[in-house]
Amino acid sequence: MKKLNTNYITLSFVITLIILSGGCKKKENPVKYEKGTFPDSIINVQGINSAYDDYNLNMWVLNSYIQLIFSSNRASNGGQFDLVQGAVTYIFDQTTGEFALSGEMTNDLLCSKIITKVNTTGNDFGPYRLYSPVDGYEYMILSSQNGNGDLDFYYTKNLPNFGTNVPEVSGPFPASLLNSGSNDAYICFDTNQDSAYFASDAGGNFDIYIHQKPADIAMESWLSQPFSASSKVDALNSEANDICPFVHRKIMVFASNRDGGLGGYDLYYSLFSGGKWSTPKSFDTPINTSSNEYRPVLGSDDTFTNYFLMFSSDRPGGKGGFDLYFTGVKF
Repeated sequence: MKKLNTNYITLSFVITLIILSGGCKKKENPVKYEKGTFPDSIINVQGINSAYDDYNLNMWVLNSYIQLIFSSNRASNGGQFDLVQGAVTYIFDQTTGEFALSGEMTNDLLCSKIITKVNTTGNDFGPYRLYSPVDGYEYMILSSQNGNGDLDFYYTKNLPNFGTNVPEVSGPFPASLLNSGSNDAYICFDTNQDSAYFASDAGGNFDIYIHQKPADIAMESWLSQPFSASSKVDALNSEANDICPFVHRKIMVFASNRDGGLGGYDLYYSLFSGGKWSTPKSFDTPINTSSNEYRPVLGSDDTFTNYFLMFSSDRPGGKGGFDLYFTGVKF
């Protein structure tokens, strides 16, 4: 019988022990942050802003990619405002906690179709896009100057964009239900789409108004009804101009040049509870400044611990005129 090599047996035993001990050792989890946090610093959205006025944005979110449509007077070298498109992308590193944001002008085919439809020879402001589950269409609602120079609501509609075929866009059509003969602008809806909020100077200064929408009526059928007066939201309004409401979940953000601010237009928020809006509170610095802060838009990401706010400001340090800014907020 052949004698076993004891050195070989000893070496094999040692290797086995090393493998077993290494396999049982628990590796350190590289993830230090289970959820991201939007930074509370004010970030100028580079890649989108120009030397002209860029504001009045609307957005819709797909993961960390935010498609934007906003008003800018860059094409007219500081003259009339038209709608243009761009996008913002953000990244949060779960191992280091670092946040990065970038912006770019885009050429999305459906957005291009919508923008081509709605841009006029006058000013075009306050774009707002939504999907209506009642009729299955997507809508873009904005305010454009009519023949008298006042802002009226207009809307387009299209089927959702699936696959490679870009749907046709119909309109724009006047939203006759809401157009008062004064300046009516900056529409938004609550989560259930049973209440529309917007700003109007029908009473002199700009105030925030509400118009109820029956749950079972299609958006187009509702918007195209004959004019019906809307109601002021007294809890939100002041003696000054209150404008640009935007509702996300149970939070409204808006702009106002009321007394007590830091200068020009400042940004405010109100919480909906018990069937009513709370007394508005102003955002602290560095969101509000002695310059103008305008058209706030609030968003969220379930993988983050706080909300994000995008807004326009003509504060020093931008590219010129109004620029778009991004920051994280908590309520």
